[in-house]
Amino acid sequence: MSNSPSMTAPAVGKAGGASFTPGTPGAEMPQRRKLLLAATSAIGAVGAAAVAAPFVASWFPSERAKAAGAPVDIDIAAIEPGMLLRAEWRGQPVWVVRRTPEMLATLDTVKPRLADPDSKAAQQPDYAANATRSIKPEMLVLVGICTHLGCSPTDRLQPTEGWAGGFYCPCHGSVFDLAGRVFAGMPAPTNLVVPPYMYLNDTRLRIGEDSKGA
Repeated sequence: MSNSPSMTAPAVGKAGGASFTPGTPGAEMPQRRKLLLAATSAIGAVGAAAVAAPFVASWFPSERAKAAGAPVDIDIAAIEPGMLLRAEWRGQPVWVVRRTPEMLATLDTVKPRLADPDSKAAQQPDYAANATRSIKPEMLVLVGICTHLGCSPTDRLQPTEGWAGGFYCPCHGSVFDLAGRVFAGMPAPTNLVVPPYMYLNDTRLRIGEDSKGA
């Protein structure tokens, strides 16, 4: 289980009948007209709904588009410092962590123990190939899949004795720091992947697309 607070990003997503009772001949015709009018209106409403449904559905990505990598927008306004938010893109878990100043301070101290401290392997876009592996230092975005055999690590964001915190894969023991960089000597051969992303504004992220159209 996770030792840190986490959130889950929210995911974005008859006609009645009528009866006729025979009455006197003089009253029958008006009642029949009302019945026919109601039936015609109901059929028209169903037809309009059938036309409108595909139109409304076109506002949202289809399941095929999502599987192919349709971008996902995430509201990050509610992420508190030190908290992790979980979302999904291309059927994969995506983590967004708002790092505290204390978390960021650990990134330099662990560099001598990392396999690829300068992110030379192409596991991130160019704009995240920096000391924090992010666009904004405090906001980390990662694909939550271990680069060894595809397990999903657990977040251990709080420091423990001998470890400043990060991510731990229980399948084979790979350990990553608070920038998703793997420690040397671990089964995982590379750092965790940073997906393409961009800021739509100060409180919204788009995962799966950036200013270069990735």
